[in-house]
Amino acid sequence: MSKKTLIILTPAFPINESDTSWVPAQQLLVKELIRQFPELNIVVLSFIYPYEEKEYHWYGAKVFAFDGIHKRKLKRISLWYLAWKNLKEIKKTHDVVGILSFWCSECAFVGEWFAYWHKLKHYSWICGQDARKTNKYVKWVRPKAEELIAISDFLVDEFQKNHGVRPAHLIPIAIDTKMFPGLPQSRDVDIIGAGSFSFQKNYDQFVSIIAELKKKFPSIKAIHCGSGEDKENIIRLVEKFDLSQNLTLLGVIPHQEVLKWMQRSKILLHPSSYEGFGLVYLEALYAGAHAIGFTKAMNHEIKNWHIVKTEQEMVEKCSEILQTDVRPERVLVYSIDETAKAFMKLLDQE
Repeated sequence: MSKKTLIILTPAFPINESDTSWVPAQQLLVKELIRQFPELNIVVLSFIYPYEEKEYHWYGAKVFAFDGIHKRKLKRISLWYLAWKNLKEIKKTHDVVGILSFWCSECAFVGEWFAYWHKLKHYSWICGQDARKTNKYVKWVRPKAEELIAISDFLVDEFQKNHGVRPAHLIPIAIDTKMFPGLPQSRDVDIIGAGSFSFQKNYDQFVSIIAELKKKFPSIKAIHCGSGEDKENIIRLVEKFDLSQNLTLLGVIPHQEVLKWMQRSKILLHPSSYEGFGLVYLEALYAGAHAIGFTKAMNHEIKNWHIVKTEQEMVEKCSEILQTDVRPERVLVYSIDETAKAFMKLLDQE
């Protein structure tokens, strides 16, 4: 048998080490586990992305990609079979210490039942949409409370409300402080947005808020990092509100570049109506910006993170901050080294 192995099941994983836009919070965890625990072997099975079947290495972890995007409807069973087959091969040749599934969804469905049949530990990391009532996989996974790890207090309550099981563990997502350059004292960007233009992220509100703020701050400067399905609508709204000189859409850029822009910004504006615990909040706070959003992730208050209820309140809070001469300060909420240790502590329990 080789050294102890942790198997990670995920819907998506970077295709190479420069691919930083996919599942950034999960990337950080895997990298930190590799760094802190070199005695641990990590094998990743990625169900959907990359969009090709391949085997490769990522910072020392072995990755099996199954190209599940092209395995739909009845072909979905072939995806589960492929994952199960690979799990069996890994189990034969490795001393498997446990299985960790990102999201209590499709990956957890395969992981839970494989772990059951082979008497292995299995944990699901609940990260957001999987806590919603619409997640039909939960009834197939049939998880026990002690097998569930939520990233926020909000998701602990949400999962219990919608699925009748209260996750026993809370391990938040976190940032890697080593990724951040020195903190500048001057900020030339008023507002930054970072995230995909998916319909549920409500970036149409982001544009309308900038338009409203422009009435009071004619030279306001805002940027957005990301792209997605609602992109064309967002571009139309920028033109409609005559914001071409005020709002720059940068598109998809490397994660390290996003962090640099955050360090130049005064406010992160995140209009998503449903967030398990957005990594962008933690990044913005450590970059020295204020953060404004609709969803309260943790029961306790977090410095410089402002929770509002309406779009108008968002406008008012932005206006208040932009009129205040506040010195930037780092706010460290959760660090990835502690998150990695918390996972290993769970895996090490008998």
